[in-house]
Amino acid sequence: MEDLSLHILDIAENSIDAGADRIEINIKDSVVSNTVILTITDNGGGMDAATLEKVTDPFFSTKTVRKKRFGLGIPLLSQACEESGGGMSIDSAPGKGTMITAGFRRSHIDRKPLGDMGATMMTLIGGHPEINFVLTVEHDKDSYRLDTEELRQELDGAPLNLPEVLRLVKDDVNEAFKEA
Repeated sequence: MEDLSLHILDIAENSIDAGADRIEINIKDSVVSNTVILTITDNGGGMDAATLEKVTDPFFSTKTVRKKRFGLGIPLLSQACEESGGGMSIDSAPGKGTMITAGFRRSHIDRKPLGDMGATMMTLIGGHPEINFVLTVEHDKDSYRLDTEELRQELDGAPLNLPEVLRLVKDDVNEAFKEA
């Protein structure tokens, strides 16, 4: 995957496949500490110890609907972390959901760019308007938060996946990253 936003999209889709109806995406980007830390937390089905042990193996998948039984999302994210002087951890338990934390050395030449987070959020919300997504972005001196539950209240019943709403979300998220 070319950028971190695509990794986030993939992990969030995994969360949805695991039955999550709330997904929190936190991005901490700090020049001061020279780190970028992504944390994706869901309230899905979680993973047992045996699955958790295998989840970074690219030839392992819990998906049974396709003929090929491999999953590259988590292994590729782990590799991207390691290539940029960081690391990844996964905390999960059956019935408790999953939290994936991916850390990167911000200044490392091999750290992938963040990418188009506006498009990622637009894709997630447009494809899954029933899911509650929370995006929090923290920089050294400012922060941004998008919460689809709050957005639903502001829209007073209008669907989240209306093209005008999705454009607004994309532009708002991307503006938050420009200002950082």
